[in-house]
Amino acid sequence: MGPLTGKTIALTAERRADEFAALLERRGAETVHVAAIHVLPLIDDSDLRAQTDRIIAEPPELVVISTGIGFRGWLDAADTWDSRDELLNALGASRIIARGPKARGAIRGAGLREVWSPATEESQEVADHLEAEGIVGVDVAVQLHGTITEWEPTIDLAESLRRLGAEVRALSVYRWIRPVDQRPLVDLLAKILNHEVDAVTFTSAPAVASLLSTAKDNGLLDEFLAALRGPVAAICVGPVTSAPLDALGVPTSMPKRARLGSLATYVVDQLSE
Repeated sequence: MGPLTGKTIALTAERRADEFAALLERRGAETVHVAAIHVLPLIDDSDLRAQTDRIIAEPPELVVISTGIGFRGWLDAADTWDSRDELLNALGASRIIARGPKARGAIRGAGLREVWSPATEESQEVADHLEAEGIVGVDVAVQLHGTITEWEPTIDLAESLRRLGAEVRALSVYRWIRPVDQRPLVDLLAKILNHEVDAVTFTSAPAVASLLSTAKDNGLLDEFLAALRGPVAAICVGPVTSAPLDALGVPTSMPKRARLGSLATYVVDQLSE
């Protein structure tokens, strides 16, 4: 018996889902896991390698790291090219800005240090900060944030910095893709619509966007949103993740810290009540 006994929680994350499920199941919950997105690394991408070689040869004045998974993936790609140490040395010679806590953690985990980071993961905050700082003519490398979909109210950071006058080098390290086999997501939607789960948890905005797109493709969008406005709680890791649902008027909740452990504790507190 535990505080979540009798509760069923849907997990949509791809990464660390087993760890998250274990945290909830130890507290008595049943979990249903369907990964809503797949992260496709671009290790074999010739453009990424060319951009990386240029950064090593000509370190930019400023580097913006958008995501932790993207930064780690970039270092992994460089490792396959025997260029990891050279890339770290080049980045160490640049000023680094992290777009939020996850990116900051990845940067520090690699032994580097950022000069500034917003408290949230809002691209607009980064753009506003650099506009106030003044970046006309500044050579800026931007690690891009996957893809932007119709459901994600996320600005194109690279384009925003270009409009501010920066000389931008944009690097795509990975991209989000929806699962090729949509049947598990459709089955998950059925459980949500039938109120067979008490909460749906999201750890990234693309996962939210993917589930919304699947609902729309199958003519279930209105019913899906109604379920999330009613008995099924939408619990997100942070405000960037919740943004697509917030824009649609769906009530969401989240822990104060955008961490997996904090999310698990928050789910316990919310559903225990």
